[in-house]
Amino acid sequence: MTSRRGEALALAGLLAAAGVTHLTRPGFYDPIVPRRLPGPARFWTYASGVAELAVATAVAVPRTRRAGGLAAAALFVAVLPANVRMAADWRHRGPTKRAIGYGRLPLQAPLIWWALRVAERPAEKG
Repeated sequence: MTSRRGEALALAGLLAAAGVTHLTRPGFYDPIVPRRLPGPARFWTYASGVAELAVATAVAVPRTRRAGGLAAAALFVAVLPANVRMAADWRHRGPTKRAIGYGRLPLQAPLIWWALRVAERPAEKG
C-alpha cells in the first residue's frame, strides 16, 4: 500500500467510524446539534452519519477520491458549529469532558487540511 493510498484509507476509516457512531449512538450527538437547524436533532445526527459514510466511500475509491477529499473538508467545516456547541455546553463539566469538548475544536483545522491533502493527491493507477 502506498503512503498516498494509506493516507486516503486512514481518512476514509476515520469518517466511516464517525458515521457508524452517529448511527449507532445517536444520543451522544443529538445534544450538540445546533438549535437553529430545523427539525429534530435526531434527523441531523442520522443525516451526518450517512454523509460521513458516503464521503468515506468516496475517499476510499481512487476514482472518486478527489471529490471525496473535497467533500470531507466541507463536512469538517460543516460540523464545526456542533463542536463549538459541545465546548460551550461542556464548559462546566468535569475536567475530562471539558478537555474533550475543548479538544475537538482545534482538531478541525488539521482534519480539513488532511482532507484537502487527500483531494490533491492523484489517484493511483491499477
